[in-house]
Amino acid sequence: MRAVVIHAAKDLRIDRIEAGAPGPGQVRVRIEAGGICGSDLHYYHDGRIGAAIVVREPMILGHEVAGRIEALGPGVDSLQIGARVALNPSRPCGRCRYCQAGLQMHCLDMRFYGSAMRFPHVQGAFRDVIVAEAGQCHVVPESLSAGEAAMAEPLAVCLHGARRAGPLLGRRVLVTGSGPIGALCAIAARRAGAALVVATDISDAPRAALERLGADRFINVAKEKGALAEYAKDKGTFDVAFEASGAAAAIVAALDVLKPCAVIVQVGLGGEMPLPMNAIVAKEIEIRGTFRFHEEYGLATELLAKRLVDVRPLITATLPAERAVEAFDLASDRSRSMKVQLSFA
Repeated sequence: MRAVVIHAAKDLRIDRIEAGAPGPGQVRVRIEAGGICGSDLHYYHDGRIGAAIVVREPMILGHEVAGRIEALGPGVDSLQIGARVALNPSRPCGRCRYCQAGLQMHCLDMRFYGSAMRFPHVQGAFRDVIVAEAGQCHVVPESLSAGEAAMAEPLAVCLHGARRAGPLLGRRVLVTGSGPIGALCAIAARRAGAALVVATDISDAPRAALERLGADRFINVAKEKGALAEYAKDKGTFDVAFEASGAAAAIVAALDVLKPCAVIVQVGLGGEMPLPMNAIVAKEIEIRGTFRFHEEYGLATELLAKRLVDVRPLITATLPAERAVEAFDLASDRSRSMKVQLSFA
């Protein structure tokens, strides 16, 4: 079968691998759609994420996927052949102290699809067929496309970020960086009851999607100089900021418009960055990290299945798997795309 494999920076290939058969408690899923994530792009462009996570052997990319069950392993009676499923890429061990404490995203023996954090690397899901644990499969209705179902993973990331923010009912929320994750953070904040959602970016490209998804205002901070400053009156307006750009400049700008005792949820990763500690201390700002998800994946599939969240405005292109290099180049150009997906049909 086909698999989209990174061999080194800028060396992305369509390789042929064996499909495999499901064992006890497992299923075989024929992948229909997979979304290209920021981490996939880091592997593609740099062969690494940061200094420590380096591709040291050929690795199948991809962790935002959905497909259909085509075979059941022994003992699997909760799923049916032909069902469309969103596939949770997270496989915590369930035994370590963090799993036992309900912090599965910090599992000491985590196996997450398409990750070079451990060696041998954990192979990803950009392939025609994958053997998965039955518990990873979340059944979605036929009315939900495979592309929409594949968006459950990034949505789960943002739902976990919203949980890390604390209560959002009636809160005023700023989102800095309006790529797919920033847009989904805006959606999560709105679903959680935020009274005001303002999104920013340095490009106009996300404007239409953010406005369609329900943001009250979109500001291009590169062009609309001073537009954000109106929210700085009386020490600030916003109770919560979701920082999704990974840029130090975004945090600096956010601090001017955050109220005292506000919360910054750092969602985006862009490497190490300096922090203006004087402003953070003076305003008693809390900075909270957010990392992956656990139970939020099931919630994401439920919200999508019930059409309580509409991710269709974010899916800007779907290319066949054979054109993976073209798809990765398109996904790298934020002026032309939000979320680019691969089709394995």
